[in-house]
Amino acid sequence: MTRSVFITGGNRGIGFEIAKAMAEGGDRVAITYRSGEPPAGFLAVRCDITDPEQVELAYKQIEAEHGPVEVLVANAGITRDALLLRMSEEDFADVINTNLTAAYRVAKRASRGMLRARSGRLIFISSAVAMLGEAGQSNYAAAKAGLIGFSRSLAREFGSRGITSNVVSPGLTATDMTAVLSKERTEALLAQIPLGTAARPEDIAAAVRFLASDEASYITGAVLPVDGGVGMGH
Repeated sequence: MTRSVFITGGNRGIGFEIAKAMAEGGDRVAITYRSGEPPAGFLAVRCDITDPEQVELAYKQIEAEHGPVEVLVANAGITRDALLLRMSEEDFADVINTNLTAAYRVAKRASRGMLRARSGRLIFISSAVAMLGEAGQSNYAAAKAGLIGFSRSLAREFGSRGITSNVVSPGLTATDMTAVLSKERTEALLAQIPLGTAARPEDIAAAVRFLASDEASYITGAVLPVDGGVGMGH
C-alpha cells in the first residue's frame, strides 16, 4: 500500500537515508529542506520548521500532491554545543526550538488527518545522548530527552485511534554532523560502543522503516535504540 510519508530534514544524513528507504518501499515521500538544492526523487518542500506559517504551507502542499500524511518522521535537528557556562540563551533556545518544539508542531498538524483516518505512524528521531547525557550538549540532550516524553504521551493520547508513536534513538552515526569531531573525540566515543563502530545512516533508516510497517502495528510508546549497545540499561 502506497502511503503519504513526511520526513523533516530529509535532504541529508539520516533523514535522506530514511527518505530513500521509505521510497524504495513504494511510499510517496515528502521532505523538508532549508537551503541549497534538495535531492531528486522526492517532493522537496522548502520549510523552516521553527516557523508555524511555513509548516502549515508545507502541509498544504504535501496534502495537495500526496494526500494526508500517514507516516511522520520528525528527524530535523541541529547542535549548538558548548559547556553550560559558555552556552548562550540563544544557543539553548535554538536547539530546543528546532529539535523539540518543531516536532510538537509537525506532529500536531499531522495528527489531524491521522485522527480522521483512525490510523497513522508518528516516529521521532532522538539520540542515545538523551538518556546518557554528554558534556557540552545539555541543550541537545534536553531536547532529545523531551522527544521521548512527548512521544510516549502521544502514544497514550492516540492509541485508541489506531495511531502509534515511537522513538528511534541512534548512537554515534557516520554523518556530516559527526564528521567534524576530532579524531581523538571520535576514538573516545567508539571506545564506549560495545560493537566498536559508528552506525551507518542506513541502520537508522531500517529501524524507522520497521516502525512504520504493518509488522510494528502493536508497538507504541517504545524507544528503539540503534546505538551499537552504548545505551544499554537505559
